[in-house]
Amino acid sequence: MNLFVPGGGWGRSASYVMHRLRRLPDSPERIARGIAAGVAVSCTPLFGLHFVVSGIVAWLLRGNILASLLATFFGNPFTFPIIALSALELGSFILGIDNTLQGKHAIRAFGAVWAELWHNSVSMFTSEPVSWQNMAHFGWDVFAPYMLGGTIIGVICGVPAYFLSLPLIRAYRKRRIKKVQERFEQARKNDQAR
Repeated sequence: MNLFVPGGGWGRSASYVMHRLRRLPDSPERIARGIAAGVAVSCTPLFGLHFVVSGIVAWLLRGNILASLLATFFGNPFTFPIIALSALELGSFILGIDNTLQGKHAIRAFGAVWAELWHNSVSMFTSEPVSWQNMAHFGWDVFAPYMLGGTIIGVICGVPAYFLSLPLIRAYRKRRIKKVQERFEQARKNDQAR
């Protein structure tokens, strides 16, 4: 069950991610660029590589890499179906592909490709024949439209993520500094009273 639902629940996981993002020791601009990178990359079909790619994109944008890794949780079991279907439809429309591929068929196509990759990896050490039949079908019918549509949707989601997170991070930092100053002043007054 923990494969799909975190041990403490989704609310606790989201709270933890937000806590970690607020505590990052970097400038608000760099953290916001990292968040934008993570959100954008989570819309692509690079499953299993989202952390690596978001880290690279954050590095290229001079954003915070840890923030980008945390922001990849934008793509989760609740948002992936919406992202995948939207990306497939948009990418197919742009490429002019008559794509009637439904979500469950796209998931099966991903599964078939992973199974084929595994089979071909094992066949290097056995006498089994290598086959790339599923990969050829997958590349044009699923991956290309998903990658194109996902990249566009990622940018559409990543840019607002930057502009929404930046003032929130700045406000949190100001509030935190104010609290620290208040505690310092209170401690100083207590010392003077002694």
